Amino acid sequence: MSDKHDVVIVGAGAAGLMLAARLAEGGQSVAVLEAGPERQLSDLTSSQIWARKLKWSEPAVSESGDHKIGHAFNAGSGTGGSAIHHYGVWLRMHEGDFSLNRDHGLGLDWPLSYADLAPHYDRVQSEVGLSGDAEQERWRPKGAPYPMPPLPLFAQSRVLARGFEKTGRHTSPLPLAINSEPYQGRRSCQYDGWCDAGCPIGALGNPLVVWLPRARAAGVRLEHNARVSRVIRSANNAQHIESVEYLQGGERKTLRADRIVIAAFAVQSVRILLSSATEQHAAPGNHSDKLGRYLMTHPAATVFGLFEEETYPHQGVSAGQLLCHDDYDNKNASGGFGASQWMIGHAIKPHDLLGYGTGRPDISGAELEPWLKRAARHLGNMTLVCEDIASHENRITLSDRLDSDGIPYAHTHHDLDPAAAARWTQRMSEGADIMRAAGASEVWSGPRIGMHILGGAVMGDDPAQSVTDAFGRVHDTDNLYIAGTALFPSSGAVNPTFTLTALASRQADHLLGKS
Repeated sequence: MSDKHDVVIVGAGAAGLMLAARLAEGGQSVAVLEAGPERQLSDLTSSQIWARKLKWSEPAVSESGDHKIGHAFNAGSGTGGSAIHHYGVWLRMHEGDFSLNRDHGLGLDWPLSYADLAPHYDRVQSEVGLSGDAEQERWRPKGAPYPMPPLPLFAQSRVLARGFEKTGRHTSPLPLAINSEPYQGRRSCQYDGWCDAGCPIGALGNPLVVWLPRARAAGVRLEHNARVSRVIRSANNAQHIESVEYLQGGERKTLRADRIVIAAFAVQSVRILLSSATEQHAAPGNHSDKLGRYLMTHPAATVFGLFEEETYPHQGVSAGQLLCHDDYDNKNASGGFGASQWMIGHAIKPHDLLGYGTGRPDISGAELEPWLKRAARHLGNMTLVCEDIASHENRITLSDRLDSDGIPYAHTHHDLDPAAAARWTQRMSEGADIMRAAGASEVWSGPRIGMHILGGAVMGDDPAQSVTDAFGRVHDTDNLYIAGTALFPSSGAVNPTFTLTALASRQADHLLGKS
């Protein structure tokens, strides 16, 4: 088996497998190195115990700051990466998300516009399969209609929609990478709310059912349990990355390629590059001390309510059933700064990590069982997601701690900008009002958490202020690329998987000489 390829991709997640499939179909020789175990659709099991196995465990990532990124929950390991346990919320970033600094004097701008990504959003949604209603989604940027109708609404979403209507707000079906009808040989959803466990029936458009079959059919070499330690510069040309070093089966190996793409999710992508510094050269992309900086995560939380009518909250999908972006584009509205969205009517269970059974510590003893029985039939819930503001001080660094192979662990630091925190507080208060308007007799909320991980290797036009160019090429190299959310210069307030995949589609065209 050759140790030289046209392209080596680090990471078999949404970006990595999508690039592998597209490049191999374009005639490139492609190898993918995945740190985690091999996973197939038949391996997946609908249980929260199983779902925890899909999330990140090692190497450990330490965290600091007043709004930690929650790496263990947000990241993934094995074939499919974090997208194997994502909920399939596929939303386009709004046009104003790409020009935050230019419009508001805060954060960073993208080196591209919504118009540059629009054709890739359209292409990817056809390849993956999205369900939604573009006409009802009144806030949606211009683009092709969804290839499938929206998923059905269940009792919980109909109850919660009442609160939005009574407070003068609008809702639309939540656009999802989940089949509302059979699509391209894949089954339609059965609405049992186990999306977090990877969807063993293949109705959710994760990389195992969309990109992996295409990659294998095109001849991609896929190595699992292959943990990349660093990239190695050419001895004759400091701008050229000659190979990737990785550990597999107790051996230290290298793989050479004409082009190398680091798509190992934000924190691990940065860790690999920081670990590649030598006495002679700074880490690739760290020529101006920007590598690792501008780390972001969406401040988010869930609002709960109990209703007299039955809501059957276990029905549906984990992501929710309805969407509200009414306040999204008014980033400068009084009370804080940033866009925000509501995802409404999540299918939820009483137990484990995302259940409501542990969310009311004030209810215990003899009171707990009757409360749980009531909640199991009468609970409503919805999640707020707010925009983060990129800060130079929020960053990924190498830890002083080393693993058993002598590789440094990663450390992350993230503080939430006071203006973004104020927006979150404002919207959470409004969420409680919406719940009461819908008829909730009890209203409470979960803690503020970090949802999604973005930044750390941001793209930009100015090499002094960014790590890569608009196609993800690391500025001080001629053949090293980064893919995935590490590239994002701003967060917007939407779930990032659709955008990272559209970016990867644009990168694929570029690497194949089509742009």
